[in-house]
Amino acid sequence: MGRLKVTQRKSVIGGTSNQRNSMRSLGLKRIGDIVVKEDRPEIRGMVGTVSHLVTVEEVD
Repeated sequence: MGRLKVTQRKSVIGGTSNQRNSMRSLGLKRIGDIVVKEDRPEIRGMVGTVSHLVTVEEVD
């Protein structure tokens, strides 16, 4: 499986609790934070929930 590089671009202020929980589970706390996660369905689901707040790139 590949890996995903997830970067937080916008704030979660004003977001729903589900969006805030997804960001925290991904390990993103503030704008500019970057995490690299395994490309798994659970991670894709969390990224889909907050797709308007993050950018995603596939990494080797």
